[in-house]
Amino acid sequence: MSTSLPLKRYWRSVRHGPTITVWLSYRAPYHWPSMLGFLAARSIAGIEALEVGVYRRTVVMAGRQGVIHCRPVGGQRLALTVSGLPASLLPGLIARVRRVFDLDADPHVIAQQLGRDPLMARLIAARPGLRVPGGWEPFEQVMRTVLGQQISVAAAMTLAGRLVARHGQPLARALIADRQLTHVFPLPQAIADVDLSDLGLPRSRAATLSGMARALLEDPRLLRADADLHTWITRLCRLRGIGPWSAQYLALRQLGAADAFPLGDVALAKALRLLESAEAQLAERALAWRPWRAYAAQHLWAWLAAPQRD
Repeated sequence: MSTSLPLKRYWRSVRHGPTITVWLSYRAPYHWPSMLGFLAARSIAGIEALEVGVYRRTVVMAGRQGVIHCRPVGGQRLALTVSGLPASLLPGLIARVRRVFDLDADPHVIAQQLGRDPLMARLIAARPGLRVPGGWEPFEQVMRTVLGQQISVAAAMTLAGRLVARHGQPLARALIADRQLTHVFPLPQAIADVDLSDLGLPRSRAATLSGMARALLEDPRLLRADADLHTWITRLCRLRGIGPWSAQYLALRQLGAADAFPLGDVALAKALRLLESAEAQLAERALAWRPWRAYAAQHLWAWLAAPQRD
């Protein structure tokens, strides 16, 4: 999300039959408890699972189904094990995994600049090397974002699980190794012309899901980073059901925009009030966090979600 390392930077790879293992490097520190906690809370039944520090999910690359396992190991590395995909797809897969885990961030630069604000300095000290989790794939991330509008994370994941179960493709039998990974996330064409209100969400939100699927089919580059952040946000807000919060959140998760900030987020405002005072104004305070407001937001969310707050 921030300063970049070489896109394909990894230590080495080993092939064992149909699986490939790759070790991806990153700059320390890295606050793995926060990243793994974030992924665990947002795992969609059928396509994702996280147990004993290992994140597993189903993927589709170039029309091919696969399964990946990701786990942090020693030496500032993330071990990525891939099943079902040929080695020719590895560069693209590595790029996605690096984005999801924000492996290219430079935590020292972020801490040095963001930490000039006393509140952020406190939060950084509690979670050094906190990363901003990225979206796996544009369509999946926009569906997650719309489903999460104005409801809890748990409720959104329940709805996402229903979406996968009813409209996702079953995982190839050869790739099924446990009962938790059973499907791949639906393709846009699978839901573009269906009524999704039977998932248990308002008709307006169901229409937004289908509408976004159609929009991405018409313009596959719709969510690409091909403009400055303001222009990108303005363009997205023209779409039905996408307001400033959703557009900024998508920029934060899918674009990897380091300064994206969903200003209307209720949780962010609550965290700031609890940390500072009831009179604290999020819009005003956030000015001090530029150009790393996405990381500031992630620190506030992480603090609010912690079982025992700092």
